[in-house]
Amino acid sequence: MSPILEAHGLTKHFIGGDGQALDVLRGVDLSVELGEFVAIVGASGSGKSTLLHLLGALDRPTSGEIVLGGSILGELDMATLADLRNRRVGFVFQFHHLLREFSATENVAMPLLIAGAGPAQAYARANELLGSLGLGNRLLHLPSQLSGGEQQRVAIARALAPNPGVILADEPSGNLDPANAERLHDLLASLGTQFGTALVVATHSRTLANRADRVLILSHGVLFPEGTVGAETAIQ
Repeated sequence: MSPILEAHGLTKHFIGGDGQALDVLRGVDLSVELGEFVAIVGASGSGKSTLLHLLGALDRPTSGEIVLGGSILGELDMATLADLRNRRVGFVFQFHHLLREFSATENVAMPLLIAGAGPAQAYARANELLGSLGLGNRLLHLPSQLSGGEQQRVAIARALAPNPGVILADEPSGNLDPANAERLHDLLASLGTQFGTALVVATHSRTLANRADRVLILSHGVLFPEGTVGAETAIQ
């Protein structure tokens, strides 16, 4: 079976305020299978968020290639790229980014409605997902009426709504207290089995990373599998 997500030789350069190039990523290679949970750890500023943005087609690499569901992202025009991103990738961020004036069901249904699904289909899918994530009694609640952990579960349901091949999560438990964070870690670890989606998480949390099938360390712009000689050198 082909990987759902691949990266080959990714680089990303930015120009700093002094006019000098800043090399954030220096040849990243990655392959993720459907249902696999991959954790990426690294120091603040190591480029974890930048990498997720590239993998999710929110930004373009300076060089290298990303393949999502068999499609080479660099070969797609902007409209096709946006459609592929909306259908094949789910995003979960540290802050849930829920729409405050809409209920949990409406927040989860929103990406489906934007994609052209009928209201009945979109709301049925939203309610099904929320129920499966333990929020069946919170369907009509506004974000302000939900706890932080519940809000993040709504955000995960929203990411799952289009049935994506991969979910990219950037510090998803970074804004939660330990108890809610642990419940969220349980949920994230079950996504592959429950929904068949791949999960790539950038995190500072070792408790979350330890739940992953693989842990990769991002250091000096390069990804190292945890436990390898390169990784041990990178974190010294």
